[in-house]
Amino acid sequence: MALQLTSVEQLDGMGFDDIIDVRSPAEYAEDHVPGAINLPVLNDDERARVGTIYKQVSSFNARKLGAALVARNAARHLEEALMDRDGGWRPLVYCWRGGQRSGSFATILRQVGWRTELIEGGYKSWRRLVVEQVSRPVAARVVVLDGNTGSAKTDILIEAAAQGAQVIDLEGLANHRGSLFGAMPGGQPSQKAFEGRLARALAALDPARPVLVEAESSRIGAVLVPRGLWAAMSAAPRVRLAVPLAARATYLSRAYADVVADAARLAETIDRMRPLHAAPVIEHWLALAAAGEVEALAADLMQRHYDPRYEKHRARHAGAEVVIEAQSLNPEALPGLAAELWAAAQDPNGGAR
Repeated sequence: MALQLTSVEQLDGMGFDDIIDVRSPAEYAEDHVPGAINLPVLNDDERARVGTIYKQVSSFNARKLGAALVARNAARHLEEALMDRDGGWRPLVYCWRGGQRSGSFATILRQVGWRTELIEGGYKSWRRLVVEQVSRPVAARVVVLDGNTGSAKTDILIEAAAQGAQVIDLEGLANHRGSLFGAMPGGQPSQKAFEGRLARALAALDPARPVLVEAESSRIGAVLVPRGLWAAMSAAPRVRLAVPLAARATYLSRAYADVVADAARLAETIDRMRPLHAAPVIEHWLALAAAGEVEALAADLMQRHYDPRYEKHRARHAGAEVVIEAQSLNPEALPGLAAELWAAAQDPNGGAR
């Protein structure tokens, strides 16, 4: 039996015990259906080997070898990863196009007695839905949270979401803080995986409520914001956080503690800014980093590098804007700022519309 996917949120709540991606580890690592586990019936080398034989020898020889390899790998999965599944287990299986790899594995699982279903069209059907979703106009009214570097925008958005606001956390989806210093543990998802995460967030929006999105460039680390959302963000009204430099420097020293703790990483990142600043400036920053003068370094980086770039970008935005003044970004101040942000986003007379 094959399941035809019609939306990116369709699989939520359908009751499958496991979603199994039988593609090779490299295919799975690039992107996969959310929640899927990887039980490859051909590993990367085996897939390449079968493909080479298919092109250079014959399709028959390739299928014969592929069948042997699939049977061998399926047996291993039955003996290891699936050994604890009981008779009522219900899996959903897919491969690249819903063809031979997933069909072969599903046949074996059905012979065991498990109620196994396939995704019609495989991963390609999922990817098609993702592309369609991120290409559509955003269903809800977008309100952008703006503010210079160090204004705690992401933390305030997270707090607003906890209070019931509708939020898309782009930096969370991209697993990156959106600056040269912004790399996060675990690395970034691929572009396809980022778009899959974003597609699910967009599909879940309530059109009757505004959605808060952080002001970003069109690139967050290595991933690109799809053009549909980027266009909506560029035209959206804004709520801007106005925070003194000292408060922002204090916040950054706390928020980027992982970067500060890695002296080599911090120095290497500063060194990458040489094409943008004079050598004495770079040396000054390196000296502050080496001396552990974290807040002084953050303040000078903002004054010389980040704030001028934010102001230049902001000057191109001519839409409505509400300004929220914040003297402190200490943790106890964030809930109040989040509540003020959400109120401004919803207020039809507040300018953010």
